[in-house]
Amino acid sequence: MGATVTHAHPLHVDVEVACLCCLAPQPFHFTSLSDQVVCLTCVHHIGAEKSERRDLEHVRLWAARWAIAQNAQREYTAETDALLIARDIELTALRDHVAELSAIVAGQFSAGIDGVRVLLQNDLVKRAERNTELARRQIDWAMAGIWRIAALHHDAAASKCSCGRSVGSCAESTAIDSLRQALGDWEKKNVLLLQGGRRHGLPADHPAALAQRIR
Repeated sequence: MGATVTHAHPLHVDVEVACLCCLAPQPFHFTSLSDQVVCLTCVHHIGAEKSERRDLEHVRLWAARWAIAQNAQREYTAETDALLIARDIELTALRDHVAELSAIVAGQFSAGIDGVRVLLQNDLVKRAERNTELARRQIDWAMAGIWRIAALHHDAAASKCSCGRSVGSCAESTAIDSLRQALGDWEKKNVLLLQGGRRHGLPADHPAALAQRIR
């Protein structure tokens, strides 16, 4: 990451691109093809001697993004539920009115209101699906980043972290301890999605993703 490389992103416009250091989608405004694709938060990570601080800050970044994504998903779900309840109340009132008019207009209004009801329900379903998919992708981005850190910092033999430090002195390992269960559940779920040929959130360097490409 220390050498300057060229990129293929548009110049002189605001774009959102994955930072090559923390892998999180970040805002950029490139003025040259040789500009570094490294966000302002990660600029001070460049250099091998700074890797320890880089890993710890990445853990904190992805943990925070994961928490934000979870909150956003809960808010989307609550908002969608509230909208559905409100629409059900409106539709009930419309159906009652249609029943009154149908005796006079031979059911013509009923057909029209039923069409409106279908359109409203379709719009709500599509909006809920978009919000759910956005929240799912945000969680996948966060968990993929935490997985990379966990791959470098996990318990090894004789109370040692895989990075060589003792488990108690490895700040990165301690930082993600509370997330390991959630990370394991996410990983198992996405491996099954991958094996079933469905969209998954595993990073390209995950063993299951690499094995799938070899096949």
